[in-house]
Amino acid sequence: MTMAMPAPGAAVPRVHPGTPAILGSGDMRAIPPSSLMEFPMRKMRIGLMSFTLALTLAAPIQAAEPEASPLLGAGATRHGTVSVRDTPSGVLLRIEATGLPPGWHGIHFHEKGDCSDAAFTSAGGHVHATKPIVHGFLVPGANDAGDLPNLFVQADGSATVELHSTLVSLTGTGGRPALKDADGAALVIHANPDDYQTQPIGGAGARIACAVLR
Repeated sequence: MTMAMPAPGAAVPRVHPGTPAILGSGDMRAIPPSSLMEFPMRKMRIGLMSFTLALTLAAPIQAAEPEASPLLGAGATRHGTVSVRDTPSGVLLRIEATGLPPGWHGIHFHEKGDCSDAAFTSAGGHVHATKPIVHGFLVPGANDAGDLPNLFVQADGSATVELHSTLVSLTGTGGRPALKDADGAALVIHANPDDYQTQPIGGAGARIACAVLR
């Protein structure tokens, strides 16, 4: 290998010790160490940005949680929360309750979003599309859109459950009665279980808790 030497009298670039140099045909160009690292670091930054973007695109989209409404008992005592969200074929109801009497309790969707009086009669009757209302899952031809399965409360007074109803909707989807119509709706918990056949409410008895559905 022949090394080109500078012409007589030509200035020879001074290279700092430890600085790599590129030898050309008549010149010597110093390359700072920082320049040597520039391209690998740039590639690394681009790679990290691509990886972050890939993770972002791959992350599952979480559905927004519905607003929870307070579940109120006698004297406006709070007994937990109730929430409801739309589904393609109905609504998904979630109840998280405490301080209720243990055992089975009838629960129904009621036609008015009003839990203001002590007995919760302000919530009106069951949500319905037609009259006369025929109540009960076990009754042939029943049309009570407010019907729901019974709620079981543990010995400590707590209950957590999710129930799906295909009888109603939030806004009238599929022609089903809307919970969020002009006067809203409420979820009412009764003192006794619903036997799914006795008229008009399955023998569920007094209303002991109520939540305005939002």
